[in-house]
Amino acid sequence: MALARFKALDLAQSRQLTPVKVPSEKVTEYFGSLIFNEEAMRSLLSPDTFQRITKSIKEGHKIDRDTADEVAAAMKSWAVSKGASHYTHWFQPLTGTTAEKHDAFFDIVPGTGKAIEKFKGSALVQQEPDASSFPNGGIRSTFEARGYTAWDPSSPAFIMENAAGTSTLCIPSVFVAYTGEALDYKTPLLKSIELIDKAATKVMSEYFDRNTEKTIPTLGAEQEYFLIDEALFNARPDLLMSGRTVFGHAPAKGQQLEDHYFGSIPPRVNAFMVEFEIEAQRLGIPVRTRHNEVAPAQFEVAPTFEEVNLACDHNALLMDLMQKVAARHKFKVLFHEKPFAGINGSGKHNNWSLATDTGINVLGPSTKPKESLRFVSFLVCVVKAVHDNADLLRAAIATAGNEHRLGANEAPPAIMSVFLGSEMSRVIDTLENMPPMTEFKLEKGDNVYMKLGINKVPSLLLDNTDRNRTSPFAFTGNKFEFRAVGSSANSASAMTILNTIVADQLIQFRKDVDALIDTDLKKELAIVEVLKKYIKSSKRIIFEGNGYSDEWVEEAERRGLANIRSAPEALGVYTRKEVAELFEKYDIFTEKELHARYEIELENYIKKIQIESRVIGDLAINHILSTALKYQSQLVDNVKGQKDIGIEEKYYAPTVETIKRIAEYTAKIQILVDEMTEARKQANAIQDSAEQARLYGTKVKGYFDEIRYYVDKLELIVDDDEWPLVKYRELLMLR
Repeated sequence: MALARFKALDLAQSRQLTPVKVPSEKVTEYFGSLIFNEEAMRSLLSPDTFQRITKSIKEGHKIDRDTADEVAAAMKSWAVSKGASHYTHWFQPLTGTTAEKHDAFFDIVPGTGKAIEKFKGSALVQQEPDASSFPNGGIRSTFEARGYTAWDPSSPAFIMENAAGTSTLCIPSVFVAYTGEALDYKTPLLKSIELIDKAATKVMSEYFDRNTEKTIPTLGAEQEYFLIDEALFNARPDLLMSGRTVFGHAPAKGQQLEDHYFGSIPPRVNAFMVEFEIEAQRLGIPVRTRHNEVAPAQFEVAPTFEEVNLACDHNALLMDLMQKVAARHKFKVLFHEKPFAGINGSGKHNNWSLATDTGINVLGPSTKPKESLRFVSFLVCVVKAVHDNADLLRAAIATAGNEHRLGANEAPPAIMSVFLGSEMSRVIDTLENMPPMTEFKLEKGDNVYMKLGINKVPSLLLDNTDRNRTSPFAFTGNKFEFRAVGSSANSASAMTILNTIVADQLIQFRKDVDALIDTDLKKELAIVEVLKKYIKSSKRIIFEGNGYSDEWVEEAERRGLANIRSAPEALGVYTRKEVAELFEKYDIFTEKELHARYEIELENYIKKIQIESRVIGDLAINHILSTALKYQSQLVDNVKGQKDIGIEEKYYAPTVETIKRIAEYTAKIQILVDEMTEARKQANAIQDSAEQARLYGTKVKGYFDEIRYYVDKLELIVDDDEWPLVKYRELLMLR
């Protein structure tokens, strides 16, 4: 095994820069060249069909079969011109990855044996993958295999170029069971987008801007990741099997000097970034920011804001694309939330807001008093939604990987809180403490907003709000940043929940305001009174301090805020009656679908901890112990030799102590691995998935750090030439 390590090190250190073909055109000229966008449709469809399809996409109407047939013919013609030989429905099952089944653009003419190019509207609209083989939470039995993928016209089809020099037309799609239940991330997300569109548009058109006809949730997903040399990755069985290192002593130099953050990007890494950015931009993914992150070997890519469905599709596609490009540069991308102990983990910071068809970002502060009331209304409603559904948001980001990261010294804690910044907190406090008003008189030159004290808000500017990296849900000038989402997660899950709870709150906001208006209270006064009530009931979730501190844990407990530490406990929120009622009320999930997702997430958690446990046992016994005992034998022979030639005991006594420490550590490891294996067997015997997950998260996982402690101690003792695992200093520093 040590031989494999040193071969990997030789390979990693001999890497040359992979040439990158940079287009001669400007980005604006090749951006979106591989997507079937409006420009492509306009050039290939008849004017009538183009109008019908664009209207259907914008308004969410069903597409008739004749239109689908013409779009399919145009799409095939466009794809073939780009070198595509196959097509696939590209969808996002509950595996955490994307899925595709490729079909060729040809068929055999019956009775002739001749091939003919073929792609009908029926093939565009629907495919039939096996629904029982994907996670379904019991919705589908093994013998109930039928499921359907269905075209999502709101997300443009794209061309994915393959390694063999061919291309595939990818059609973004939803995935549902034969009985209609959603088996993917996209279906409920689309429903939540429609819900929040209606809820926010009602608030806008009735209270603030009668011209508003549509409101779109937007998302910018900042993607953090680690980049490791491919050879070093392959020499670490734990990275191969579980995506993270289960052993590894901290290097002398990690991130403590903070010299990696925003530092100069290493040449090989920069070449990789340049290539995947070019490929992403050709696919219409608006990536525009790249930089070193805090931890060594950690980086970030960030796009501009997009409509949330498209943003989620693009993030899933980007993660896949990054892995493919990384292989050409002999790198491996790590999306695990905590691949290395002792340094920062990775998140996917979801920057969320709402934009109207009139060009307004409703979470953007304004210098105009009337617009400031609109801004404060939406801001407070979001805070209230997060307060009332904090446990549900915690469930949205609960995974085995994120459990290693949340609450650690670099990630937002498991306690849900909202950061607004000192200026916004001042405005909220001022609003809360305003005396009640039932009427007001306007003098010449006065306006209603000055009378209400709303004129205090316009002093807010975009950059007048500081950032708080320790907050899981922070207002950052004109949007909210949900920082607690894990780097490997599909953003659609968290965004579905955020859209739903904010929409529910906006619907309640209208009811509460209208109830006061019905008592003859003026609209502006009614809005302010409702906002004051919301602030009073939810301000305990607003926290401006250090979310990593022990003091905040104590303060949160005094405030009555939940601190749900484990993923299984957080996932249990999905089983609450009020949660099922919320989703059923708006047809986001049926109770059956919600329970299925709960079971899928539990099963995924169990399997990931189980895999990590098996990897720990295998590495500890078959690699670490055997290596340590061989080295111990060498030391024993050394001591015997010194005795034989008459060297005084005081000179070889330190070596004897080392032998004793090795004996102690190896014995401890053997005992702990045996106990962990027995705990795993006991957990496996449990039929109830919730209890099984709890046992895996406590009993089985409880051995991980203790076994690691002794293994990492041995790493400091055993001869470096004999140590079988690539060390942290090598993984993190060789690029």
